[in-house]
Parts: sequence; structure tokens; C-alpha cells
Amino acid sequence: MRASHAGSALIILVVSWQVGIWLFAPPHYILPAPIAVATTFLRQPGLLIENSLITCTEIVLGLILGTCFGAATAFAIAAWPRFGQMVWPMVIVLQALPVFVLAPILVLWLGFGIASKVAMTTIIIFFPVASAFTDGLHRTNRDIFDAVSLTDATHWQSLVQVRMPLALPSLVSGLRVAAPLAPLGAVIGEWVGASAGLGFVMVQANARMQTDIVFAAMAVLALLTLLLRFMVDALTRGLTPWAHETSPKSPSFRRNVQI
Repeated sequence: MRASHAGSALIILVVSWQVGIWLFAPPHYILPAPIAVATTFLRQPGLLIENSLITCTEIVLGLILGTCFGAATAFAIAAWPRFGQMVWPMVIVLQALPVFVLAPILVLWLGFGIASKVAMTTIIIFFPVASAFTDGLHRTNRDIFDAVSLTDATHWQSLVQVRMPLALPSLVSGLRVAAPLAPLGAVIGEWVGASAGLGFVMVQANARMQTDIVFAAMAVLALLTLLLRFMVDALTRGLTPWAHETSPKSPSFRRNVQI
């Protein structure tokens, strides 16, 4: 159903785009027609495929590292409250910094290669994952805490065996929010300084007023974003199926609401 909705929205967008071309007839370098963008894929498939693979690598590595660092930070904050009191304000300050401020610094430190783009993507993924998982770990039901306190479970056993499983839905929610942002981190890094990637293609094509190539690269990036979101949904549903049972779209949630 979701795929059909996405397909319908895409068809409406393309039709509206073409109708706008017919009505307003803008210059090609301002807004190319959909057929011109489609022709670009046939004319220069190697350019787009080669650079999309580079951007895709940056996205996947950044997503993995950002998720690991974010989850580890949230776990450390829950495990050592004093550590959390010191670290969390710094995390909030870093989150408040615009990504366009960090990108040039990362390029300066890590160079024009893949490292600076992976770092940029990691930072963007880190904040929503860390924030959502930390919130989940701190929102364990009080009745469950009281029940665990009646047992011989240690602080670590309570954290690992009780609080973490209950907080996994929050981690999944944070990851689902963060996943569509991963391409943004990679492309911003490529815009600031790169020698390859879809962002690099867009910057070079825009400088030459090759708007059809810019739109073609944007289309590939949008496709990568959708595929990434679907992959994250499928992966989290397979690894943590209970995390989706309380989703507003799930049948169990609707039954509970009706009750």
C-alpha cells in the first residue's frame, strides 16, 4: 500500500511538472522538462551510477556509525547518570550548530575524500538516535521499576534485561526519523568539498547551467532516500517486530484504541 501511494504521488508530481512546462514554458536552464531529465539517464548513465555508488557508500557507513554511536551514548547516559549530566548538555549544544557550519570544518580536518562525508552523515544520524533512545531508556514504566526492585537484579541486569528491550521501540522510531536524513549529510559534505558523488555532480552541473543533470542527480538521491527508508523499516521490523506493534498504523494499536 505504501509503495502504491508513493508511486501515485510520483505520477502526480511528474504530470504537474510537465503541465507547468506546457503552461509557462520556462527556459530549459531554469526548469527542464521531465523528458529531458529522463534522457539524461540514457545519455550519461555511467556518470550517475558511478557517483551514486560513492554517495550510497557514504550514506550506509554514516548510518551504521551514527546509529552505533547514538545508541552507545544513550546507553552510557542511562548506565551512568553523572556521565549523562555532563555529556548531554554538550550533545544539545552540538545539535544546535547548523550542519553547514560543521561541514567545512570536517572537510578541513578530514580532507576531500570519503571520510569527511561519512563523518557528516554520522553526526546527522547520531542526534535523533541518541535522543530517542535516551528518552526511551528514561521512560520505563514506574510499575516495572517497582517490580524489578523486589528481585535480586542488579543495576546492570535491570538496564540490559528490562530497560533496553522496553526502549527498543524508541530506538526504532529514532532510526526511522534519522534514516531519510542520512543522504542530506553526505550531499552537504560533497557540496562543501569533494571530487566525486551526487553532490559533486550537482555542484559541477549547476556551475555549467546543466539543470537537467542537476534534476537527474536529485531524482537518484530521492530514490536512494526512499530505498533507505524502506530498508530500515524492513530491517527493524524483522529484528524488533514488537517495536512496531504500538505503531498508530498497526492493527493492535487500533484495537487497543477502540477498546
